[in-house]
Amino acid sequence: MLLVTVQAQAQVYNRNQAVPVQKVDYATVESVRQVTQDELVEDRNRGWKTFGGALVGGLIGNQFGGGSGKDVATVVGALLGAGMVHNNNPAYQVRQIRLVELIVKTEAGEQLMVLQDRDPSMLFQAGDEVRLVYLQGGSVRVDKAM
Repeated sequence: MLLVTVQAQAQVYNRNQAVPVQKVDYATVESVRQVTQDELVEDRNRGWKTFGGALVGGLIGNQFGGGSGKDVATVVGALLGAGMVHNNNPAYQVRQIRLVELIVKTEAGEQLMVLQDRDPSMLFQAGDEVRLVYLQGGSVRVDKAM
């Protein structure tokens, strides 16, 4: 059995986009398995969240004291707010990617396993007739052969 994978993180092409095709084969789906993959994603809003915590903490701290004491309370409130938000928000978040693993048998009798992103508009089951679209760059996409 030959393993063919499609990178799940990057969509190979959009459904409404024309792309060059190297070859098209037809096959029958033998098995389908839903797979999830966890991916760590950097939280790009972390700095803004920390800034927001400092701003809210400074506003709350500004409510206490008078004169130079009020300035100290504002600074301490800003530091505490920023620290609390920074420590309670991880730098990375886990994003779950839904994939589908297909084992197909081509018309030539070759068995292939393809792992690709799950498209809710294209659900597969054993016995489905499919086409294997080989794109430039070595990637493969399985679609229903309507």
